Amino acid sequence: MGRMTKSELSPESILSTLIETCTKAGATGADASFGRSDGVSVEVREGKFEGIERSESQGVALRCFFGQQQASVSGSDTSPAGLATLAERCVAMAKVVPEDPYCGLAPQEDLATEIPAIDVTGDGEIATEILEKDALEAEAAALAVEGVQQVSGCGNGWSTSERWVATSNGFFSHRMAGSTGLGLAAVAEKDGAMERDYESRSVRRLEDRPSPEEIGRIAGERAVARLAPRKIKTQTGAVIYDRRVASSLIGAFLSAISGPSVARGVSFLKDQLGEQVFADGINLIDDPFRLRGMGTRAHDGEGRPVSKANLIDNGRLTRWLLNGSSAKQLDMAPNGYASGGFGSTPGVGVSNAYIEAGNKTPAELMKDVGKGLLVSDMFGPSINPNTGDYSVGVAGFWFENGEIQHPVSEVTIAGDLPGMFKRLIPASDLEFRSSRDAPSILIEDMSIAGE
Repeated sequence: MGRMTKSELSPESILSTLIETCTKAGATGADASFGRSDGVSVEVREGKFEGIERSESQGVALRCFFGQQQASVSGSDTSPAGLATLAERCVAMAKVVPEDPYCGLAPQEDLATEIPAIDVTGDGEIATEILEKDALEAEAAALAVEGVQQVSGCGNGWSTSERWVATSNGFFSHRMAGSTGLGLAAVAEKDGAMERDYESRSVRRLEDRPSPEEIGRIAGERAVARLAPRKIKTQTGAVIYDRRVASSLIGAFLSAISGPSVARGVSFLKDQLGEQVFADGINLIDDPFRLRGMGTRAHDGEGRPVSKANLIDNGRLTRWLLNGSSAKQLDMAPNGYASGGFGSTPGVGVSNAYIEAGNKTPAELMKDVGKGLLVSDMFGPSINPNTGDYSVGVAGFWFENGEIQHPVSEVTIAGDLPGMFKRLIPASDLEFRSSRDAPSILIEDMSIAGE
């Protein structure tokens, strides 16, 4: 990241200049953000260094209010003249847009007064030599798997970012974050037919990442395991979502409990607050303070405090995900799930959400149900937000007598999410890898469309 020269304004000065300019023009409130990021990615192919790309950026965003009218603008010019132009444009826009009865800054009494320390800073800059070496080792490990013909792409990189945010009613916060990620796709071949699969890992710190050899080996083994897939008969049966795809069910659930969706009446869970929507014993937790978590945060997108909470507690739905706007629409109190924000209209979102692990391994669940479909890849899920009707194209493995028999492809599975949630059984293999995590998940009585 480049150092500021004496002619540049500090991030704090940039934000205060934007907010003060709006206030002097008559705005009743404003919030703003300034961010900058830096990163490097390298690519290797066929045992050789293929390319390197560096990206550096910075930008500002501003939102201002005139009563119940609001507007947002963004730009990259942080000179005094550029900031003045940006603020003037925001003010002019806010004065002419229609009123929004639900917009506004978080009241001062709602704002977080203590910002907890969180560890998301990462390693900072990682030497290009290390990035290249690890990528080459991962590629070599994949190619060493019998049946792998090529690696179609192997990339490795690091990134860092800083963000400063402020509001006209006194909130200020600064965040530094960093991460590193290594991933590759392997291609296996048998009898002229080819299959492709991948593995990738992103972590805050390099010491928490598996070795390049392990990442490459997993990608290669996955590709080989998919060779010679068969089709299966259309039937109703058990489906086990491998943990690398099981988190997609968390995404579907979070969309259904999103305050804006509930307020618009477009959620199949809109009447289920406080009701049993999962089986007894199921907990879905959001933890904003996870050490080095990919979604870890110290406050929400409007400056409100955040806390660890069970969104599903023993199967029961405990809350909607509310920002200020959706809370007003539903006549409820905001609860710390605003996302984005500070210079733009906030959305809603969680931090590190996960389904708590169950007691049985995936292998034990397979033995329990005898036969079914183990899903390892998914394509183009379709969800009706009003009814929860669900279908998705998948690939994976057919198992019988609790043992994997052969790979399958060109299969569609379908069901209704309210029923699926109530039948969902989590396995014991939970692993924290992203901001949405789940163990492998068994759901019986799914529609499996094959041939």
